Amino acid sequence: MITAEDVLDLRATSRAVPAPRLPLPASPTTSVSVVIPAKNVAAYVGETLASALAQGEVGEVIVVDDGSTDNTTAIVRAIHDPRLRLMTNESAGVSAARNLGARHANSEWLLFLDADDRLRPGAVAALLAAARGAPRAVLVYGDYNTIDSEGRQIGRRGLLKGRRKPSGDVLARLAAGNFIVNGGVALARAEAFRAIGGFDTSLRYCEDWHCWCRLAAIGEFEFAPKLLLDYRLHTANTMNAAVRTPRDFFPAIARVFDDGLILARLPEGMEAGLRLAAEIHLVTYSAMQAVRFGRYRDAFAYLRMIGRRSLRSLPRAALRVALARLGI
Repeated sequence: MITAEDVLDLRATSRAVPAPRLPLPASPTTSVSVVIPAKNVAAYVGETLASALAQGEVGEVIVVDDGSTDNTTAIVRAIHDPRLRLMTNESAGVSAARNLGARHANSEWLLFLDADDRLRPGAVAALLAAARGAPRAVLVYGDYNTIDSEGRQIGRRGLLKGRRKPSGDVLARLAAGNFIVNGGVALARAEAFRAIGGFDTSLRYCEDWHCWCRLAAIGEFEFAPKLLLDYRLHTANTMNAAVRTPRDFFPAIARVFDDGLILARLPEGMEAGLRLAAEIHLVTYSAMQAVRFGRYRDAFAYLRMIGRRSLRSLPRAALRVALARLGI
């Protein structure tokens, strides 16, 4: 039987059944639609929009307000740029907001940016350059660093110079754990995104991971080894993250491994090992979050959960938790 530890060492091209490929490569003049779901983010949305509109390759920015009760929509309306559009979503949730924006987008590529994060200068150009080098890619992605509520850098991911993430056939690796993390570092081909049905609105957490897995089942991914996004940690989102437990993420695992499109493309005989790897990945993530918020007792409890599932996976998980404490 394939173990969770074996899965982590899989090459990205190990899938037994090749995925169908989309016939249309990206053109050099392709523009990008940035979709931003927004709810009560008046403190940050102006900076987020400025970072998106500063990208010369962005053809449109679609803000989907999800029932804000603060000044979010007023701030958006006050920005006069012909590329900016505002839509409303009636508090239907972040996945529904993203899907709504994607349905009305006109570009070949989609970028899903959270309304409290900011794109770094040249981020979209770097992703499009990577896309031109991988014309069959349905998703191109990079990396991110973390900032605080005032926009000051707090992460140290820049220390991971030369780090490579998977390209090509990535489904097996991706099913073992979400290495993309934040949609603001990724361009998804709009045609492919619509073909797989967008984000699953029934999932409260990890809906992006499920979506990326479905995309990986129909095409290739390409990694651009650059820090492209400032992922903001502030009171609202850290309070939400601080109270999550591994069990909050388990419905997404069930969804991924009950998805016919994904299962049809996974290597034969590897489903059990990949599912175990996904569980370990998300419990490790929970331990990392617990350490970041000073919940050391919970972090040790989550590491014990990993040890009960796979002793071989415990040292790697413990190392990741330690690095999280250092902001890496």
